[in-house]
Amino acid sequence: MAPQHKRVRVRGLAVGAAAVVVSAALAAAGPAAGAGTVRADDSRPSTPAPTAPGVTPRVPAVPDPAVPGLTPWVPAVPALPPPPLTAWDVRVPRPEVPAFGAFLASDARGVARMQQLSHWLDGAELRVGHTYLPGNRWSDIEGDIRFLEDWAHWRNARDDRMLVLNVPLQERNEAGVPDDEVRRLLRRGAAGEFDHHFRALAERLVELKVPDTVLVLGWEMNGTTYTHRCGPDPESWKKYWNRIVTTMRAVPGQDFRFDFTPSRGRDAVPWTECYPGDDTVDIIGMDSYDQPAGMSFDEQVNEPYGLRAHIDFAKAHGKPVSYPEWGLFRNGDNPEYMRRMLAWMDEHRPLYNTLTDYCPHGVWQCDDNPESSRVYRSVLSGRSDEPAPAPTPTPPVPTTPLPPEDCSPLDLGSWVEHWLGGRLCLRFDWWSRSTP
Repeated sequence: MAPQHKRVRVRGLAVGAAAVVVSAALAAAGPAAGAGTVRADDSRPSTPAPTAPGVTPRVPAVPDPAVPGLTPWVPAVPALPPPPLTAWDVRVPRPEVPAFGAFLASDARGVARMQQLSHWLDGAELRVGHTYLPGNRWSDIEGDIRFLEDWAHWRNARDDRMLVLNVPLQERNEAGVPDDEVRRLLRRGAAGEFDHHFRALAERLVELKVPDTVLVLGWEMNGTTYTHRCGPDPESWKKYWNRIVTTMRAVPGQDFRFDFTPSRGRDAVPWTECYPGDDTVDIIGMDSYDQPAGMSFDEQVNEPYGLRAHIDFAKAHGKPVSYPEWGLFRNGDNPEYMRRMLAWMDEHRPLYNTLTDYCPHGVWQCDDNPESSRVYRSVLSGRSDEPAPAPTPTPPVPTTPLPPEDCSPLDLGSWVEHWLGGRLCLRFDWWSRSTP
């Protein structure tokens, strides 16, 4: 609240004297008495006179009025404030946030949980949806499954979203098929026997209006888990990959990106031996869980075919990196791994990353990792690609001008003040100033 100025009470003779003085001032000064005064309600700024650089212009003092004790009160005119700025006028630049998400479930439940996880992260944008095609039958690999429609709908709801789809290269993909049979299957694939299955998948994705899907073909090929593994015949595996990519790129309307993603470390075979070549790879990914037991994060970085080797290999081939799968594992609830892995990704800016969010790997759908959950949430909460608006500046509020010291403004009525061009003040020492 603006400060209130006390008015001086003038009783009896003082009031009469003020009236006489004012009458005398009006009679003596005439219309010219208002010259040099400024109307109290005139808020227009005066035109500044040119001044020499660095010199503050002097403001001439207001001459004493003809009547002793009366001083015209000329209030200071506040400058017009600039128009207030809005959040759209000022943007605070911030680095682009790498796209991230999580694997929450392959089917429609995973789609529904995306918004729930975003809410848990205080509205952070989950720009990456991640799902897997089953590898039981060739019809699964052709995309003949209903939940692809749910993911396509999620992807198309916003232009900046990304759909990542893991694609098995063989049916019976987790059936424990022996190496000899895997070798025969790889050679059949390299000869083109399975091309039509992948053509059907490409046509299905284009039909669903997700032609820019990131396809993680034959992931973790350097291990022993999947029928689509590379170890039994790396050369046939690479030829097979190249046939698949060539077949899918030939489908009209496609804009796929193909992600080559081994698991971290050497595993059954060095993953570099499975690399099919730059022409058919768009992204070089890595699945990196917190394992084996007792291995520190620094060791995960520096081990052969580890995190550092992955970054260096991708840079040498001019490819962006990704982390389609990562999370906790053999070392339990390990907040140090969580903190370091998030920092690693912030440093190396992958095209995308998706945490595997179920036990024992996850932090939201798994209650076994409370400390790591707190780290993940504290780092990623509220992350967004939107520029942060600067706070809206508050325009200055003009203050009520103060009257001169030792002077009490006289209320003569609006008509007189208008005629005078301003208010008059009665100085407290007017009797002493008029006495010789």
